[in-house]
Order: sequence, then C-alpha cells, then structure tokens
Amino acid sequence: MSAAALSLTSDVEILEAFRDGRRERAATAFVRRHQRFVHSVAMRHLGNTEDARDAAQEVFVRALQNIDRFNGDSSLQTWLYRITVNVCVNMRRKHRWLSFFAVGEGTDERDVVADQVATDQAAQDAEFDRCFQALLQKLPPKQRETFCLRYFDELSYDEMSAMLGTSAGALKANYHWAVKKLAEMLRTTEYYHHWIASQNHDRTED
Repeated sequence: MSAAALSLTSDVEILEAFRDGRRERAATAFVRRHQRFVHSVAMRHLGNTEDARDAAQEVFVRALQNIDRFNGDSSLQTWLYRITVNVCVNMRRKHRWLSFFAVGEGTDERDVVADQVATDQAAQDAEFDRCFQALLQKLPPKQRETFCLRYFDELSYDEMSAMLGTSAGALKANYHWAVKKLAEMLRTTEYYHHWIASQNHDRTED
C-alpha cells in the first residue's frame, strides 16, 4: 500500500480524491478505512467467514462503481452499511434457494432448514467465542444488530440511528434487552460456572 493512500485518513479527504481524479489512491484508502466494518456486518448477517469475505468484496465493488452517485445525505459508513445489508440479504436468499436442490440427497436435507452458525475469529477462547456467537443468533434480529453495532463496532446511538432509521431511545432499549437476554443465557452455560469459580478463587487469594 502506497504512502499516498495512507495519507487519506478521513472520508472527506477520500471523497475529494475521487472528485479530483485520484481514483486508485482514493479506492485503496476507502477499502482500507472501511473493510473491517463491512466484514463485521457481513459476518453477523451470514455467520460464515468465507461468505462474509465474498460479501465484503461484492460490497466494495458495488460501492466503487457507484461512489460518484454518493450525495452526502448520510455518512459513507451508513451508505456502506446499507449496501452490505442488501448484499447479505441477496446472498442468503440465493443460498436458501440453492439448498433446495439438496432435498432428497441424504444428510444435506438439513441445510434447507436454517443457516449454520460458523465462526473463524482469532479469539483467545475459541470455544467461548463459538458459544457466544450461537447465543447471539438467538436474539431477535433488531436486538442482535443493535448489540453488535454498539458492542463490537463501538458506534454511538446517534450513528446507529442514522444507519437504521430507528430512534436513539429505541436503540438503547434494544441494547438493554439484548444485554439482559445474553446475560441470562450465559448463566446457563458452563462458562458462567467457571467464572464464578475464578471469582471465588480470587477472593480466597486476597
């Protein structure tokens, strides 16, 4: 990656570079700045690293093809979020239809029923990560998306409101209920008992 691309550190500078004709430099900075966010959103919607990677590539292809149409009514991140959700919805729809071809082919029939939850995140505790991702899938979609945007992507309620078209107050309620439900579900897992045991151990050492 060139030093010139690295010098574009804000969306304003990136958009100016596109308008000035420095498109290759702007495109490199654009992808670098937003690739983590796009992949994170795609991962939550698709639950599979390979699919999320493919979706992210498609998102940036579409975004770069249409960047000249971006009118600034929202932030670039909000614009990318909408593109990402649309790409993921289309991918999930395609996968559901393709899965029907497997009906009658033995064990593949189960693929028709629901998407498989799969993660490949470099977490320190892979087992807990898989458990937590599975619990996330049990949340209502609005609560899950609000929780992930707030907890993982660290967006403010105002930023989420602009993206989702939902009031900040409603998003705060969604986040509150998501945290409450996740905590309740986590208390039924072995990890909660391990945490209790570790807390008791720390107290005895004090």
